[in-house]
This record gives sequence, C-alpha cells and structure tokens, in this order.
Amino acid sequence: MRIFSGNANRPLAQAIAAAVGHRLGEMTCDRFPDGEVKVQIHEDVRGADVFVVQPTATNDFLMELLVIADALRRASAARITAVVPYFGYARQDRKHEGRVPITAKLVANIMITAGINRLLTVDLHAQQIQGFFDVPVDHLTAMPVQLEYLIGLGLDDPVVVSPDTGSIKLADRVAKRLGAKLAIIDKRRLGDSKTEVANVIGEIGERDVIIIDDMITTAGSMTNAIRTARQFGARRVIPVVTHAVLCGDAYERLSGVSLDSLVVTDTIPLKRRFAELPVTVLSVAPLLGKAIVNIHTNQSVSSLFAEQAAQKKEQS
Repeated sequence: MRIFSGNANRPLAQAIAAAVGHRLGEMTCDRFPDGEVKVQIHEDVRGADVFVVQPTATNDFLMELLVIADALRRASAARITAVVPYFGYARQDRKHEGRVPITAKLVANIMITAGINRLLTVDLHAQQIQGFFDVPVDHLTAMPVQLEYLIGLGLDDPVVVSPDTGSIKLADRVAKRLGAKLAIIDKRRLGDSKTEVANVIGEIGERDVIIIDDMITTAGSMTNAIRTARQFGARRVIPVVTHAVLCGDAYERLSGVSLDSLVVTDTIPLKRRFAELPVTVLSVAPLLGKAIVNIHTNQSVSSLFAEQAAQKKEQS
C-alpha cells in the first residue's frame, strides 16, 4: 500500500496515513513557471495499491489529482484509488434548464481517463453521482463522527432542523439517531447565492436546535436558517455541516449572526480567518483510514457503519 497527497489537504492526508500506520509517499507536486502542474513520484510504485488523498475544492486541486493519477498509472501502479473527501463540481449533476452542462459526469469521465480505478469520497452533494463512475465508488458519510460529537454535548430535548427541503433525508436520519424532533425550513431560492425563507414545517420552540447540511458555501442558506430558528424561539443554534467550503460573503454573513457554534469536518482545510469564529473541526481521518484498510484488504466498506452503530448501541 502507498498513500500520496497533493496540496489540497496535506494535514488530513498525514492524519489518514498515521491512522493506517503508514507514511506519506515521497512525491513532488509543484508548478512550472507558467502555472502548469508539475508532478514527479520519488519512489517505486510498480504493482502497488495506491491511494491519493486530494479534495477537489478548486480547479487547481482537481488538476493536481489528474496529473498525479497519470504519473502513477505510467509508473505501473496496480490500482489507483482517489480519496476525495470533498468532491467538487457536484452541484451540476443534471440538466435543470436548457443549455447547461452536467459537470459532475464530466469530472467523473476525466478522472477515469486519468487512470483512477476507484473513488473513496464523503457526503456527496448528490447521491446519484455514484452512478456517473464506471469504477467502484465507496461513499462514506461523516454522520458517525458528527453523532459522536452531538451525543457528547448532552443536549436536552433538541430539535434537528433541515435548512431546506433538499436536506430533509439527512436531517431525518440524524433526528432518528438522536431521538430528537424534526423541523424543516421551506426556502425559496432567488439565485446562486441568495435565498428567501418561506415557512417552517414542524415545531422549534425553546430548544437547542441542530441545523444539518452537507456543506456550507456562501452561508446564505445557513444564516437564514439560524435567524429563522431564533425567530421561532431557539435558545441555542448549532449548525453541523460536513464540507466547510466557505467562500464569497460567508465570513461576513456568519460574523453578522452572532454564531453560538459551527461544527464542520476537515474534508476541506478551514480558512484561517474563520478560526476567529466559534468553529469546531471534527476529523474524518480515522473513518477514511479504516475505509482505506478495508479497500486494501478487500473487505466491506459499508460494514464500518454497521460496526459503529453497534458500538454506539452498546455504549448507550
């Protein structure tokens, strides 16, 4: 087994390697003077089972992954698994109007062409993206890590809130695991970064509110949901998301709502200025490490969740 990392999230890659009991492979991933990606593998990978840790949060990081995969393929690696904690371009997964691309499918095609034989990812924005790949896809969820944190808070009679109708299934799963009530914020989208809250389905009241979503980007939906929860009586609001994309006006919006807390994972490195806010970062490294070991030894990846659920049941 070999584990390599691009520049997208090297701290996470190092934590994964430590969890697996391996070191990161020696590799140069740099730039030519004109900005093109420059990669060279510095160790023998012929016949090796190789894992490349690289979230694709930007175009540059996606390109790094593709060039690294090509270098490994040409160096005769036996299998190349892309460990993509955050899969970029996942929003464009269908033609919702005329003359638009299905970019998630395009990226899947390019990754396979580059030589990637398997994908390991966390909380895809759209489940159907798994079907865009003609190679095996292991789709993990950060929920076990998030649930462990939330249970540790010892919240009394919390309510789990979905910030929009698209996150209802996710919020419902979390509510059931916590034995909590469920509420839904019905929003109307006015553009790519603007939303308007229309109604609340369910009861919030004077409770601790957990807002669940897969990602936070410009924070428009999330800050609207926080304000709405408070309008309906919430005493504390805890947004819990997997991917901290956090771009555009996110910092200004989050700073303007007097956050009680924001819980994210390390699938994407937290931008420096957001550390000034009350942000808690949970690590998915142990989860990804276990999945990598199971893939390498040809064991079930989905069984990890059954094992974790059984352990939580025994502890409770």
